[in-house]
Amino acid sequence: MTARAHHSPAASAFLHKIEPFFAGSEVTGGPLLIATIIALLFTNSPWSGGFERFWDTPLTIGFGAREVTHTLAEWIDHALLPLFFVIVGADVKREMVLGPLAHWRTAAFPLAGAIGGMLVPVALYLAVASGTPAAPGWGSVITTDTAFGLALIALFATRLPAGLRALMLAFAAVDDVGGLLVIAFAYSDTIDPRGVAAAVVGLGGIIGLRRLGWISTVPYVLLAVTVWGGVLESGIHATIAGVLIGLTVPVAPRLDQARFAERVQPRVDAFRRAHDAAERTDDAEEESQLRKRAEERLGYLHEMASATREASSRLIEVLTPWVNYVVLPLFALSNVRIHFSADLIDMIGSPLVLGVVAGLVVGKPLGFLGFTWLASRLGLAQRPDHVTWRMVIGVGALAGIGFTISLFIAGLAFGGGEMREAASLGVLVASLLAAGIGYAILRSCAEPRQRAEAPSEG
Repeated sequence: MTARAHHSPAASAFLHKIEPFFAGSEVTGGPLLIATIIALLFTNSPWSGGFERFWDTPLTIGFGAREVTHTLAEWIDHALLPLFFVIVGADVKREMVLGPLAHWRTAAFPLAGAIGGMLVPVALYLAVASGTPAAPGWGSVITTDTAFGLALIALFATRLPAGLRALMLAFAAVDDVGGLLVIAFAYSDTIDPRGVAAAVVGLGGIIGLRRLGWISTVPYVLLAVTVWGGVLESGIHATIAGVLIGLTVPVAPRLDQARFAERVQPRVDAFRRAHDAAERTDDAEEESQLRKRAEERLGYLHEMASATREASSRLIEVLTPWVNYVVLPLFALSNVRIHFSADLIDMIGSPLVLGVVAGLVVGKPLGFLGFTWLASRLGLAQRPDHVTWRMVIGVGALAGIGFTISLFIAGLAFGGGEMREAASLGVLVASLLAAGIGYAILRSCAEPRQRAEAPSEG
């Protein structure tokens, strides 16, 4: 007898509702949210000292006389977090080449919004915090948390136009690139030209192999590691390497069907001959050698078959589960350090916290809406099909969820201590408010379905 799990209608509805937060096929925010809650609990528990010392443990990686030392938390930021941005870069390139943003005016829409979504929040932050010790934290209001934003949009996936997700993704990608450039030039002490040169050589190699039609994956991986290592060595934060690598991933298959047939037919024949010969022979040693030869041919066929799939889709499919369930949760566990105390709560009214909340909750939607409306009026940009202005406001509100990179920049701006915790508190409060406002707006657009499809509202 097979056991079956039965859920009440209410439980089934709840599970269906939260499913987008744990989907394995797209970057989503469920595991990140759980890891954030765990980090907050540990940070405010009797075990907080040991918990934080663990993430601050130095780890040295050496090759010959060359050694690089970072804490575990820093290695997660430098070595794992770039994988998230590889997905973002590859995904946005696919949307701009094959998806709803393929037309240049449609692609210009999120670009205009991203520019406004960076300039207006910084202006609001500085209006509140300029001339105070909080002023260096202006970079924490620039970026958007892609994972949480996409997860909230996915709650209405069947009742909102496909262009809305592409809009959020493209906006967040440009927004993140802006944040990474801020990290590179505003929060980096020095830039080593040798590292920049190595990264440029690696990118040039990837592009060169693509033009030559190179099929094997190994050289691309080695060159991607070269790009990452060069950016890390340069002093620019390594997450920007992820975006650069993602943007080089082709949206077309590396091998078209005609070339596939031409290349694999001789290997198929060789595989069949080796397999048939192994079946006929009575010599155990000869049979073993023939089967090994057949397996080698089969491995080649698998490699060729994978090359006929769209490269960006294949890369995203491979990396997404690791990013969802390993990279982003580890980032939250190692970076979310908010010690709730009376002194910290008293700082809610400080220029630092107020500046972060104003920048993310007010500045993001205001900048996104204002700049996209202006670009549309000037004929420079066009809204994606079926996306209304109310939905644009909803996306702008979700852009105020500035979690992942905002926390990271807060750490760069203030190091450790009270100021970093106050900035993190501001990011947390602003992200909760922005998520609630964005959810409410998109819910009003998605119910009923016809309202999400009607273009008249814009």
